[in-house]
Amino acid sequence: MDSKNFSISFEVDQTPHEVFNAVNNVTKWWIEDIKGQSSKLNDEFSVQFFVDVHYSKQRLIEVIPDKKVVWLITESNLNFLQNKSEWTNTQVVFEISQQGNKTRLQFTHVGLTPTIECYKDCSNGWNQYVSSLYKLITTGKGEPEKMVVENQQQA
Repeated sequence: MDSKNFSISFEVDQTPHEVFNAVNNVTKWWIEDIKGQSSKLNDEFSVQFFVDVHYSKQRLIEVIPDKKVVWLITESNLNFLQNKSEWTNTQVVFEISQQGNKTRLQFTHVGLTPTIECYKDCSNGWNQYVSSLYKLITTGKGEPEKMVVENQQQA
């Protein structure tokens, strides 16, 4: 189905509270350097990958402790796409639920569908970062993107 949003899920032994805290600790699983805050309702934060590859600004529009976090992407500039603002007005949703003695995290990027240019590259990226989030939850150490901005101009 072409209109299906990108979605991935996993289950862990950690509590919903631990999963919720990890989701909100963006610098430990997505990218090391963010501008702004990423834990409370209406917090805003932006990310910049390298000098000009990917910029996006997110606002937390729904925060239900231990259950759900939703980011609205209010600005985006993905320079590797024809439509550089393809992420603008999409949502990143983290749904946390108890499944027996496990905690399930359902990650969905609403608006990232197979019909848009970014789907292949962005879904591959999200697979990598959700795996980093999984590692943060289960081992205490994620694999966030490192910042390499300063050295770009010295080459």
